[in-house]
Amino acid sequence: MESSCASSRSVLWLIGGTSEAIVLAQGLAEAGIPTLVTVTTAAAQRAYPESPCLEVMVGALPLDHLNVFIQEHRVNAILDASHPFAVAISQGAIAVASQLQIPYWRYERPALDQAILANSALIQRVSSLEQVLAVPTLAGQRVLLTLGYRWLQAFQPWQTRTTLFARILPSAVALEAALAAGFTPDRLIALRPPISESLELALWQQWQITTVITKASGQPGGEATKQAVAQRLGTRLILVERPRVDYPALSHDLSDVLNGCCQWWQAAHSTTNSEFIR
Repeated sequence: MESSCASSRSVLWLIGGTSEAIVLAQGLAEAGIPTLVTVTTAAAQRAYPESPCLEVMVGALPLDHLNVFIQEHRVNAILDASHPFAVAISQGAIAVASQLQIPYWRYERPALDQAILANSALIQRVSSLEQVLAVPTLAGQRVLLTLGYRWLQAFQPWQTRTTLFARILPSAVALEAALAAGFTPDRLIALRPPISESLELALWQQWQITTVITKASGQPGGEATKQAVAQRLGTRLILVERPRVDYPALSHDLSDVLNGCCQWWQAAHSTTNSEFIR
């Protein structure tokens, strides 16, 4: 960070992991707000813009010692733009923000309008992974999982009861997790979203998929595309609904969140200048 950012005693922590977090990081950098971005993979790190006011850290965070992490990095506000299903980091950030009395904002991508395909018998919504695993009609099906690699292990007992396929991110960690869960290379495909409708359709047809299990991740996660392809092919689509988290401050508007961060920064900066003048 250049001197105007590096010398600041107020740093904003942006919890990344989504395409919207990249947009937010760009806006924060343009506003001159010193920002620490955390992501879990090197591939995610490369997606962020280079800026003297942005520092991007890679790796898992110590959820039980977030207060130490915040103090070490001079964090005075938190902007949570993590994935809708990344519950643990959100809950940890909320708790530590409350403990340390610092601002917390949550940006979450809008959910799709459930009325779009509400009349489709092909769309089944479930509240949890456990509910998915309890569906007896998975037996004997050709099932495509687009749930992320962390959930694949839960399907290992189904490997002998159904024909499972998985789409994962192109990373060594995801591949190792899929192989450990019993997936063979011919039943895996590694692609980074977004996935076009034509490619989605071709993949389902190639593998003769009868059921797709995915997360209700919103438009950036390709949820609408999957619903459209399911309608076109007559394929059953099981959607795992987002976990419910009691966010103290929640917005689905990028501009609204950025404005809030800018107001915080201006207030913090003016206070710092006043102390310096005195």
